Amino acid sequence: MIKYIGSKRTLVPRILAYAKAIRERTGAGSFCDMFTGTTRVAQAVKRAHFQVTANDLASYSEILSIAYIEADAEKHRGPLTAAKIGHLNALPGRDGYFTQTFCVDSRYFQPGNGRRIDAIREEIERIADDRVERAILLTSLLEAADRVDSTTGLQMAYLKEWAPRSFNAMELRMPLLIPGAGVALREDANALAATMAPVDIAYLDPPYNQHSYYSNYHIWETLVRNDTPESYGVARKRIDCRVTKSEYNAKGRSWAAFESLVRTIPAKHLIVSFSNEGYFAHDDLVTLLESTFGEVEAVPVDFRRYVGAQIGIHNPKGEKVGQVSHLTNREYLFVAGPDAGRIVQDATLTMAGAAPSGDGRF
Repeated sequence: MIKYIGSKRTLVPRILAYAKAIRERTGAGSFCDMFTGTTRVAQAVKRAHFQVTANDLASYSEILSIAYIEADAEKHRGPLTAAKIGHLNALPGRDGYFTQTFCVDSRYFQPGNGRRIDAIREEIERIADDRVERAILLTSLLEAADRVDSTTGLQMAYLKEWAPRSFNAMELRMPLLIPGAGVALREDANALAATMAPVDIAYLDPPYNQHSYYSNYHIWETLVRNDTPESYGVARKRIDCRVTKSEYNAKGRSWAAFESLVRTIPAKHLIVSFSNEGYFAHDDLVTLLESTFGEVEAVPVDFRRYVGAQIGIHNPKGEKVGQVSHLTNREYLFVAGPDAGRIVQDATLTMAGAAPSGDGRF
């Protein structure tokens, strides 16, 4: 799993518990993750034997979704794919766009690893037999590169001093695929909501504020696309980062986009996560969800901010400017739909090790 500011690692157990509680009460079987990112939530739900659809606009997210959600481990975790990963690991490196842009013009990776990334990326296009195998090999490369980068987890900047892990030789590994076949999509969430088939549970985790995931993870986007865009700034971002923004990154348009999504999506139950660093107010979210889905239960979860935020802001000379405002965030999980209160109660009891009864009581 690649480092990702929006991965929901700490929230996954709760989200999964809510999905299972909905299933216990309603027989729900289908789950759609509309902003899937690294697919961490979608993977957990797939392992719990839901029929999962994972959607995101990012190219790197689509690759992860094909590998972890669409691919069936029983079909695709075979010796031929493993042998190809071994072949890729044995390739000698070569200079290319990736090495120049992210190892010479900037310092995200050691040049030796950068040259191997250049060579392996081209070889994947040559040896992959189909769409799914290509995604599995690319996922292996993404995760291997992530293990030897020199960042705090965001690609808005690289570390002033090399991270110790960056000196390790990059090694591709077979991704831990999951049994069962799901669906991987790369669509605008609002457009998808207007055309998708009804789903039992939808999970919404839209961008919270002005920070674009496209810019935050521009290296993975370039690696997956295998293109050679003009880059700019110290971070060597893709030139299209200047214009590629989500409606959810614009304070003046984000609420209208979210309201339209909530009112359009054909889901019986909704699970929403949203941070107190986001544009939306807690009470406005409750009002919207109540007016659309009837019953809403909101659960606050406090956790430490990502590493980059704890370090603070530095200028191009590496000098710290300003002060860190806070070290913890509060994320809210909203469950909306029939019996939302009892669903949250059931899930809470299950996480605490107590078995709920059918009416939500002991």
